[in-house]
Amino acid sequence: MLTRRDLAKGTAATALASLAWGEAPARGAQAPNIVFILADDLGFADLGCFGREDYATPNIDRLANSGTKLLRSYSNSSVCSPTRLALITGRYQYRLPGGLDEPLGRDPRLGLPPDVPTFPDLLKRAGYATSLVGKWHLGGLPEFGPRKSGYDRFWGIYQGGADYFRHGMSIRGKFTHDLWENETEIHRQGYLTDLITEQSFSEIARLASGNRPFLLSVHYTAPHWPWEGIEDEAIAADIRDSFHYDGGSNATYAAMVKSLDLGVGRIMEALRAQNLDGNTILVFTSDNGGERFSKNWPFRGMKGELLEGGIRVPTIFSWPGRVTAGTSTDLINISMDWAPTLLAAAGMEASRSIAFDGRNLLGDLLAGTAGPERTLFWRHFAQQQSAATRGNLKYLAMSGHEFLFDIAADPREVANIRPHREADFDALKAAFADWNRQMLPYPVTTFSYELRDNGHLAGY
Repeated sequence: MLTRRDLAKGTAATALASLAWGEAPARGAQAPNIVFILADDLGFADLGCFGREDYATPNIDRLANSGTKLLRSYSNSSVCSPTRLALITGRYQYRLPGGLDEPLGRDPRLGLPPDVPTFPDLLKRAGYATSLVGKWHLGGLPEFGPRKSGYDRFWGIYQGGADYFRHGMSIRGKFTHDLWENETEIHRQGYLTDLITEQSFSEIARLASGNRPFLLSVHYTAPHWPWEGIEDEAIAADIRDSFHYDGGSNATYAAMVKSLDLGVGRIMEALRAQNLDGNTILVFTSDNGGERFSKNWPFRGMKGELLEGGIRVPTIFSWPGRVTAGTSTDLINISMDWAPTLLAAAGMEASRSIAFDGRNLLGDLLAGTAGPERTLFWRHFAQQQSAATRGNLKYLAMSGHEFLFDIAADPREVANIRPHREADFDALKAAFADWNRQMLPYPVTTFSYELRDNGHLAGY
């Protein structure tokens, strides 16, 4: 029988916690600051610089022009919390029990155990100040939380989503407020995207006065449901269920993304105002592919699916003077790569005993090279969906069928080339099976999901 301790930690977590890290001394002014901006459910082509045409995102486009666009960028999962777990640990989320609850939140015993090393914690040990503003979604109080996993300060929501005006979740008419400063519940007036921006703006000013390098993680909830633009406060009062499947529109979605874009612009402005923009790494990406009103073109699929549209995300990396501005790269990358990459950028060298699944991308990002061929893996909902990519080939199993696609020639995954390339199909399928045996199995209780009337899974 699994106990609370077993679920919270697990053998993989215990093993990871025992790994050593070659700590660097506290850094001086030359160490780069890091601002990591994570959008929520933003589709691959939802930004002007990635192909959106019906609304403009001038600030994020300007960020792209200051750095490089990563065109082969993947999320670790097609839903929120598993990707966040992989991002913060640098490892496949399936190594921890919390990564099996997709998305995390139905079982309160699950979360990111405080004894699991994270990249904010490792930066903190090296002298960095660390703050998270926005969405956590890796387990609730009292057992879990950002300040138990490497962040000095936290301001935002603990759960997977929140109404943009009431700052909490409403399920079948029952509302639960969810806005916090550290471990203290707070109440604020305003549109949540703007509040996250304002708090980030203030946090940059505070961090700049500390004479230490810093990590600021800005995890927006936009454009995650409920579908509310900044002018929709009257609508919010009438929403009984935050899933809000009967609401929203293209115009509402555009307003949500434009508010996100304005926020990114203000963060860039704050860095300039503090004379920090020349020595700050700025990463922008999404936790998974887009949902209802997103543009995922040229890919097929959406959030919750392992088709490219569910796991391909827009990503920008900017480091003035170090990365060639206005470029793009086909460097294959995935969410869990950012932990070793940002630690390397901070001048930290991992001891050989720490086993990131992610790859340090820094050398390729600075040189503008595409990097080596690599094989990546995904699974979702007890292997009802499985996927592996190697180069341009992709193995996909879903809906009881198995496919092999050439995602360069066929990004929409409509031409199954398995009959013509059986050897490649067999090799990728076998690679997936070998990898899968190294991951934690899904417990039976993971699949007691509640299907809503429209077929969507509760918890999204």
